Amino acid sequence: MDFAAAPWDYLGASEAIDIEHPLVQSTAAKLRTGDDIAYAHAAFDHVRDQVPHSMDTGDPRVPWRASDVLDQRTGLCYAKSHAYVALLRAGGIQAGLCYQESSGILHGLTAALVDDRWVLLDPRGNKPGIDVQFSPSENRLAYPDDPIHPTVYAEPPDTVLEGLKAMPKPTALPAPLQ
Repeated sequence: MDFAAAPWDYLGASEAIDIEHPLVQSTAAKLRTGDDIAYAHAAFDHVRDQVPHSMDTGDPRVPWRASDVLDQRTGLCYAKSHAYVALLRAGGIQAGLCYQESSGILHGLTAALVDDRWVLLDPRGNKPGIDVQFSPSENRLAYPDDPIHPTVYAEPPDTVLEGLKAMPKPTALPAPLQ
C-alpha cells in the first residue's frame, strides 16, 4: 500500500471525516468496548448493518459527511467508508480511504491499522451475492476480484468528494423505516 499522507493524518479530521461531531463521538463511545480489534469490529458491524447502502434501498439521499451518514442512516459505499473511518479515528485507530475500479465504476473502501497490520475492509453492506465480514488479519472486500488502487488516502480525493457533493438532492425524503 502507498500512503498519500503522514501517519498522524490517518487519525485526523477533515471536511468529510468529521470525527469531532457529537454524533460521531457518541457512537464511538457507545461502541468502544474491549480492545482495538473488538472496537474496529463493532464499528464495522455498525456501519455495515445500521447504515444501508442507498442503492440497495432506493434511497435518493447522498450524504457524504460521516456524521450525516450516521444521522441519516444511508449512504453510498464512499460515504459508508467515510463513516467507518470517522468512527475508527474517533476510537484512536488509524484509518484511511481506498478505492477499487471495475468497468469504469469506482468503489469506496476502508484501510485500517488493526493489530499492527493494515487491512482493507468494506463496510458496503450485505445483499444477495455480497457477504462482507470484518477481519483483523486479511482483506475482506465485497468485490474481491476487482483491481484495488494502491493508495490509502487520509481524506477523500477532491474528485470523489466533489462528485458526491454534486449529486442531485431529493425533493422529498423517503418514508422512515419501520
